[in-house]
Amino acid sequence: MSISELQASVLAIVLLAASGARAGDDPIPGNPLILIAAGPFIFGNEDGREDERPRRLVDGQAFVINRTEITNRQYRDFVEATGHRPAFYANHPVLGLDDHPVVGVSWDDADAFCRHYGLVLPSEREYERAARGAGGDAFPWGSTPSDTGKSNAGAAECCAGDDADGYEMSAPADSFVEGASREGVLNLVGNVWEWTRDFYAPYLGEPDPAISGRFKVLRGGSWNSDPSRLTTTARLVYNPDFRFAANGGFRCVRSGSSS
Repeated sequence: MSISELQASVLAIVLLAASGARAGDDPIPGNPLILIAAGPFIFGNEDGREDERPRRLVDGQAFVINRTEITNRQYRDFVEATGHRPAFYANHPVLGLDDHPVVGVSWDDADAFCRHYGLVLPSEREYERAARGAGGDAFPWGSTPSDTGKSNAGAAECCAGDDADGYEMSAPADSFVEGASREGVLNLVGNVWEWTRDFYAPYLGEPDPAISGRFKVLRGGSWNSDPSRLTTTARLVYNPDFRFAANGGFRCVRSGSSS
């Protein structure tokens, strides 16, 4: 190892320690936390929708993120331990399967789950960094659109399921390993939309007072999303109280910026 490589490794360790993020401490059985390193990364997309702009370089702290979406089995364990209400689709013949991502949860439901395990929902910046890497790729696997082996996607036109990828609706949370991020995180694009902890606002300027502090953002697209939504920068604005979406789930993070 060269001196410059050694210095970079030491710096990464220092930044990780300062951030409070740590891998190897996995409070949710069967869903390990994957380290996302600190450092600058590209955020935003000039070629996307207006609310995805501008594209710019930002600094990021290290954090850890669940390898997969939270599954029905993991959510049921939380419900049994706490008495929290079940997911709306807990008994659905497909959406409620043990190894599929839990759907039919409000923002408060997802937040309560994460906090029960000492974690929080990801920020938009954390989600995007995990999904696209530091270099700003359009997809977790690189710069080219998905084929059927990389994500669970919908039809070409919104908003219907498409079984060309093998699943008419949701897929098991550990599916589509060929579409994993560089760090090995699965289904950051496709399968189910995922709650973030941020209120919706433009990246620059002041939010519209009519919507300020009212709506949360989901990321990643889902099993019934068309290609325009199946990118690492697409944002979905949603009422945080709504718990009836058959295509909306979540995963958790830990970082120094978590609150």
